[in-house]
Amino acid sequence: MSHLLADAKNMLSEAIARFASRVDYLAIRLEEAEATDILLRKDKIETLSEGISIGGQVRACYKGGWGFASFNQLSTLTERIEEAIAAARLVGEEETILAPVPTVKADCCLPLTGTNPREVPLAQKKALCTHYSEILRSLDPRITTTSVRYSDSAQRVILATSEGTLIEQSWVDMEMRFAATARNGETVQTGRETTGSRKAYEDLTNLDEQVRSAAQRAVNALSLPPVKGNTYTVVIDPILSGLFVHEAFGHLSEADMAYENPDLLEVMTLGRRFGPKELQIFDGAAPQGHRGSYFYDDEGTPATITQLIKDGVLVGRLHSRETAGKLKEAPTGNARCLNYHYAPIVRMTNTWIERGTTPVQDLFAEIKEGVYARNWLGGMTNGEMFTFSAGEAWMIRNGQIAEPVRDVTLSGNVFSTLADIEAIGDDFYWDESGGCGKGGQSGLPVGCGGPSLRIRNVVVGGEAS
Repeated sequence: MSHLLADAKNMLSEAIARFASRVDYLAIRLEEAEATDILLRKDKIETLSEGISIGGQVRACYKGGWGFASFNQLSTLTERIEEAIAAARLVGEEETILAPVPTVKADCCLPLTGTNPREVPLAQKKALCTHYSEILRSLDPRITTTSVRYSDSAQRVILATSEGTLIEQSWVDMEMRFAATARNGETVQTGRETTGSRKAYEDLTNLDEQVRSAAQRAVNALSLPPVKGNTYTVVIDPILSGLFVHEAFGHLSEADMAYENPDLLEVMTLGRRFGPKELQIFDGAAPQGHRGSYFYDDEGTPATITQLIKDGVLVGRLHSRETAGKLKEAPTGNARCLNYHYAPIVRMTNTWIERGTTPVQDLFAEIKEGVYARNWLGGMTNGEMFTFSAGEAWMIRNGQIAEPVRDVTLSGNVFSTLADIEAIGDDFYWDESGGCGKGGQSGLPVGCGGPSLRIRNVVVGGEAS
């Protein structure tokens, strides 16, 4: 990366010293980023770009009121600080409550285990996308539409605060997405795969089998019968478990959601039982090597591991310094922003259900009629309600995996579903494909993980019985 921010630390420290006395809290975050974005649809290139962005943000807090300003030119820093302070003083009328955190002075870089994608020529990245596109398109003549998307970014962030924190942190993130749509008359089916990494470019270069499986699932589904809509006992694989814990439960654990919604705060009362004694749920950026991992969040709070559910009981939630202070709980290092255009808000990092003790094959035992669902096509949540589409599925009959079916959607209430978990498998898988959206900040890298789960009373949508 370039070195336009090389002398920024002294500049930030001087600016903080000059203006800090006018507010209760002042933070300046500078960011330098390089990125590649490639999109192929069928055999056509829709996007092929590389770019560099440099910018920053100022956050000021006065009597509980926040002011925010972003900028692209360091020469305007003073004006932006003045704007943020003026806004904070205009709206502040209560009390600034921020949970205390250690003052930190650190330079840190998330380590790579292989090649930095920023060192790989654009032509080589484009050739990789073309190779995967050809795999999708060549599998079967019934495949009508394909897409391959590649993105990487390298970010370097400097954070200075009026409390004395001065942190420089950098990382590299990569992601690829594949989709194939197959058509047979009026029947249309889609297969998708997504993968990501913060470790090495090589993690994206040996995906032929994974790409081929996306196209094969789309073709196979054309001839499958739709599932009969009903309420079933369902076994879901670790990928769907990770999606479930992130989308359906994780967002409800973000303390700004609860603090701003008294009804939800009452539901999410610490100490309340939500699931079986075997259920353990965590979130944290401290485990290294995942897409939601870092050393410090965008407020300078050290990364942690937060247990959200212990032995089936709600014991924690995810915080920024403000939500932790207002709820009189410990900060968890979950204040994150997508880039300098946005203020940090409470976001998940790596969220997972701990592995259980039930052998996976035993999850199917004694299920007279049920559904086994794997992978995902999409989904949505609305408060405590969720709906997810499975990438592939089979009926379970008399404790055995039986015929494959298509058009399987799983829906329900997250609290009822947690309570209906009957068994937790002894397997586990980290899914690094996540790009989380919240508050207009979409595509924030996260990790999700979990074991296979057996859940009763799941509403499975499909063809009417």
